[in-house]
Amino acid sequence: MLKKYILIWITIICSTIFILKLASLQLSNNSYFNSDFAIQEISIYPERGLIFDRNGQLLVANQPMYDLIIIPENTLEFDTLQFSKLIGIEMNELKKKISNSINYSRKIPSVIKTQISKQENAFLQEKIWLYDGFYLRKNSVRDYIKPFASNVIGYTGEVSQSEIDSENYYENGEMIGKQGIEKYYENELRGIKGKKYFQKDRFNRVIGPYNNSEEDIDPTKAKNITLTIDIELQKYAESLLTNKKGGVVVIEPSSGEILSLVSAPTYQSIQFIGQNRTTNFQKLLNDSINKPLFDRSLQAQYSPGSPLKILNALIGLQENVINENTTFTCNSGHYYAKNAFMGCHNQFGTISDLRKGIYNSCNTYFAKTYKMILDKYETPSEGLDKWANHIKSFGLGDYLGYDLFIGKKGFIPESDYYNNFYGDNRWGSSTTISNSIGQGEILTTPIQMANFASAIANRGFYIKPHFVKKINNESLSKKERISTTIDKENFEIVIDGMVDVVNKGTARIAKINGINVAGKTGTVENFILIEGEKKQLTDHSTFIAFAPAEDPEIVVSVFIENGYWGSRWAAPIASLIIEKYLTDNIERKWLENRMVNGSLQSEYEKPYKFKNFSINE
Repeated sequence: MLKKYILIWITIICSTIFILKLASLQLSNNSYFNSDFAIQEISIYPERGLIFDRNGQLLVANQPMYDLIIIPENTLEFDTLQFSKLIGIEMNELKKKISNSINYSRKIPSVIKTQISKQENAFLQEKIWLYDGFYLRKNSVRDYIKPFASNVIGYTGEVSQSEIDSENYYENGEMIGKQGIEKYYENELRGIKGKKYFQKDRFNRVIGPYNNSEEDIDPTKAKNITLTIDIELQKYAESLLTNKKGGVVVIEPSSGEILSLVSAPTYQSIQFIGQNRTTNFQKLLNDSINKPLFDRSLQAQYSPGSPLKILNALIGLQENVINENTTFTCNSGHYYAKNAFMGCHNQFGTISDLRKGIYNSCNTYFAKTYKMILDKYETPSEGLDKWANHIKSFGLGDYLGYDLFIGKKGFIPESDYYNNFYGDNRWGSSTTISNSIGQGEILTTPIQMANFASAIANRGFYIKPHFVKKINNESLSKKERISTTIDKENFEIVIDGMVDVVNKGTARIAKINGINVAGKTGTVENFILIEGEKKQLTDHSTFIAFAPAEDPEIVVSVFIENGYWGSRWAAPIASLIIEKYLTDNIERKWLENRMVNGSLQSEYEKPYKFKNFSINE
């Protein structure tokens, strides 16, 4: 009898547990429906954020495109050859994509083809119903409205497997920022995906929204970005670098905002949109002559040339080895250093004070100043490290921390470098004398040159350069202000000399009526290796400037490869950019026409006339 009641109670208890569990699954618990067998989860993508220039001009928007999707489990046997012709994909590529989607998941949607145009979508919609398991999903891609500043804006591309693995937010076929602002501000520009859930039957067919769409999650809108770039100035600067190689950087010194950043030759972001994007990328990547994907303003490392004389003048003043009245005589017209010959621009017997040394770009003046800076200390190591510390305070030899991922640090030699090469203190100021005129081992990038010119324009400090002004109409917090090691009172005499450079010195071509321009030209030696032998090619042309000199609103750095000398290409280009920005007009049309229509292509072809050579970068 007892056994009978035990059996009844066990039956009641088990039945109760079963009923409660079933009720939980059906009425209050979503776990059953959260399996792939019960519901289908579809991501809802917010449109990427818009990008504007500093004046509110729309630079980047979005345009509708479509993706072809497959759910492998829902597909039936079909003619792959006919289907490949229909969608415009090679049959082998189609089979590979289908195989990859099956390996990924037979139940989860995978992308077969992306960026299908509206016209192609309309055509496919009439045919796709014949192929079970395939459907077209509306998406959007970038619309690069202005064909300028592509090296700043960058581009988007299909997410790679490594990017998916590193952040589980992304799915196959999704777009992600690959370069420039699109990449650096990816989190802001992408928004946050939403979700839609659809109920499926036991045959894995969608039969409607799950739970009356109450579980759906709306996407979070992406943020819009306003750049510091002036797109009209950018357009103008790019036109000036037609048929030339080099870089231009324009900064507002009071804020560190980058008004223009040009690299030539370059690409257009629109080349990464549409069905030819992969082909276009490979062409750009394989162009080893022009290197359009290589941003010369941020990545190219050049000797700074004579503009570094300005820093040596400031260091000489700070170290009290010279003052504004200190004079040196070009009594031999050159300066010897370890059997090296350093020519001077001045005639034999010329006497120069600091101001004249700057506007005549006197090698002798700055070689002797540099020598006095190093020789002031007990050892050359101590003197050089002191000099290098001053130089680095202007942002040279360091990645500046701007809001793009790419860039180079350049190189400012310290005592360890020469001690390793020559032995501890078995060298001196004469051994390293090329540092006095910005040659030798020193390497800088065009943006670093613009940045140190900003520090001079500000009389002793710079604001970290940056490309973004606002996010969603909210101004970014104030950027870091960095002071140099030079006292403010030492700048005026040097700036006076830079004004003389334009008014009566080596850059008279850069003079603008009614605007006081301060500048410094540079002519940078250019060497390559041809069959193992060092050969000299045409010098590079460089120029830094700011204006108005008394209260600067704009700083410009220009570097033109194989441009002969500073006043031939770099100085005129910089002065035209200054005139355009400050007056919104160009009076010197003759100079503008010469710069826009001028070409250096014949110079760039010279090395390729030789066989078996390699460029020494």
